[in-house]
Amino acid sequence: MAIRNIKLTVLYDGSEYHGWQIQPGLRTIQAALTEAIQEFIDVEVRVFGASRTDAGVSALGQVALVQIDSAIPVENLAKVITHRLPPEIAVAEAVEVPEGFDLIGAVKSKLYRYTIFIGQLRPVMQIKHCWHLPQKLDIAAMAQAGAMLVGKKDFKSFASAADKRQTSVRTIFRCDVSRDDDWVYIDVEGDSFLYNMVRNIVGTLVEVGSGRQKPEKISEILEAKDRTAAGPIAPAAGLCLMWIKY
Repeated sequence: MAIRNIKLTVLYDGSEYHGWQIQPGLRTIQAALTEAIQEFIDVEVRVFGASRTDAGVSALGQVALVQIDSAIPVENLAKVITHRLPPEIAVAEAVEVPEGFDLIGAVKSKLYRYTIFIGQLRPVMQIKHCWHLPQKLDIAAMAQAGAMLVGKKDFKSFASAADKRQTSVRTIFRCDVSRDDDWVYIDVEGDSFLYNMVRNIVGTLVEVGSGRQKPEKISEILEAKDRTAAGPIAPAAGLCLMWIKY
């Protein structure tokens, strides 16, 4: 049987997991997927992810790649893998891709959504998937600040100090802020993201929304190329990887 490259679209509630990446002794999404696939094909496999989501971050459109030598029809694979996964993880789709498919390099764009709840009463049913911030936020000011992040720029000020990648230049296609009743959504679409970049952007936009900073401050923050220039990091709970386009 020839080795097949299988691309998986994976959904997960990451609130009880230590992120995507396998870590000894900790529950991770990558580990759960690896175990589920190994269980039915009975050989060791390696599962690669297009995004290394942090502890507590969820996904509706993570993309993973695995090589298998099973003859199982690709249309049945998603169901077979999901059946063996914990209830908070599912595979929505499995498709065969050519040899040499570049899981990370071929990404055109990714969309992350951050959810904030500004009502007074804690939203107990959604608390694991939002930042509860019971205060007034100036959505127009936040949207103005978000628009200043659009384009090809150096996002070093919004990267965690732990991010050691060679370049901090990224392209943001849109950074939209919208409100639906007491729910505030921040949608950030880009070609690629630095470690903690979206959560640092959200923390900074909240500083603007609460009146502690002016929208124009974004230009200064970008120019500083220094993490301490931006706002505090937003909690992981509100972040969700919505989709990845190739």
